[in-house]
Amino acid sequence: MNAALVTAWGAAPHYTVVPAPTARDGEVLVDVLAVGLHPRTRSGAAGAHYTSTGRLPLIPGVDGVGRRPDGRLVYFAADDDVDGTMADRAAIDPRRAIELPEGVDVARIAAAMNPAMSSWVALRARVRFEAGKRVLVLGATGNAGSMAVQIAKLLGAGTVVAAGRDRARLNAITGADARVPLTDDAEATASALSAMAADVDIVLDYLWGVPTQRAIVALLTARSDRSRPLDWVQIGSVAGPTLELPSAALRSANLRLLGSGQGAVSPRGYLAELPALVERIDAGEVSVSPRAAALADVERVWGEPEVPGERIVLTP
Repeated sequence: MNAALVTAWGAAPHYTVVPAPTARDGEVLVDVLAVGLHPRTRSGAAGAHYTSTGRLPLIPGVDGVGRRPDGRLVYFAADDDVDGTMADRAAIDPRRAIELPEGVDVARIAAAMNPAMSSWVALRARVRFEAGKRVLVLGATGNAGSMAVQIAKLLGAGTVVAAGRDRARLNAITGADARVPLTDDAEATASALSAMAADVDIVLDYLWGVPTQRAIVALLTARSDRSRPLDWVQIGSVAGPTLELPSAALRSANLRLLGSGQGAVSPRGYLAELPALVERIDAGEVSVSPRAAALADVERVWGEPEVPGERIVLTP
């Protein structure tokens, strides 16, 4: 079969012919229809994601839309220890797949599910989220972050504050009640976060690193009631994998640090949340524009920069 194949860490995959997969016990072979080129896919192909097995060569791709031999359309996620999804066919575990309605826009589902599920699952499975809660999205100018703003609103957030570095993208985000530009001026950024987001209930953090380190201190210092719970949900780390957290931050406020990702939520827990998300995406309530490309062009499109609101979708 045809597939994208990574043969060196950090290099783009090339389009080549590889042996077709065989289904192990309990698996099903599907014809792949659409696969999103997500940042998570790129980090996995670079060996930089925390789930990386360290083995080469590999077929990249963490999810996709496919058709089962019985004709049913499914969205599926790949196991960490098997070949990825950027190929003509894939062997999938039915326990990591959900059936899709006929007529669904497969490119739209492939484009949106991975970035959208990060905030959808975080708010529905990792924290006690109720209508009226106040949410800060830290790193809102990425595609996943901008979707997080929309999803928080869809789920009933009373106020959503979007914070990010790209001012043009920040101003264009749909659903934000307030916007905080993250700049190199640490004092000005801290002051803006304190003014706009000091009393939020939940932070969805796609940044980590130094920006999060500064934001935690700014928000806790300015909270009107430090005993009120603040759930800080770590989802991404585009600004760095580590930070320094003063011990006083945990003693002087009701700060609860937790993560949302593979391992923090079981595969079964993820899948249970996805049918409702599919309905929202298919209804156009989560903004995304799939940009179709042939799988044969994977090497050419692999390094193209992310365009706001777009996601490259590869079709075999």
